[in-house]
Amino acid sequence: MRKSGKTVLEYVHQDLGNEVTALAGYYVPLEEMRLEHGGREFLCVSGISVVENSCCGRGGCSYAIVPGYIVSWQSKKNESGLPVTEVEPISDAAARKEIAEALKREKFYGSVEFW
Repeated sequence: MRKSGKTVLEYVHQDLGNEVTALAGYYVPLEEMRLEHGGREFLCVSGISVVENSCCGRGGCSYAIVPGYIVSWQSKKNESGLPVTEVEPISDAAARKEIAEALKREKFYGSVEFW
């Protein structure tokens, strides 16, 4: 979807604290944060991931996912009744680097990923 020339994606909020089974293990989204960077608010979701069924061994890490700048907070619900927020992905490399460094300073995240 495009709004005023910018890409806008829909982020479906997850049920925090509940395990989500994945191919090699599971992950647990634990927290949603609305944070500020450069005068804009962005969404960050953090949690833990565990690899327990991999041929390469076992492990885990904490993670942070940044869907993007918030365009419209929980403006609708999906077919399952979960809230949906519209976000604009953060494409600027310098902004991504600043945000990732700030998040890693605040809490230890083994991985910070952007949409």
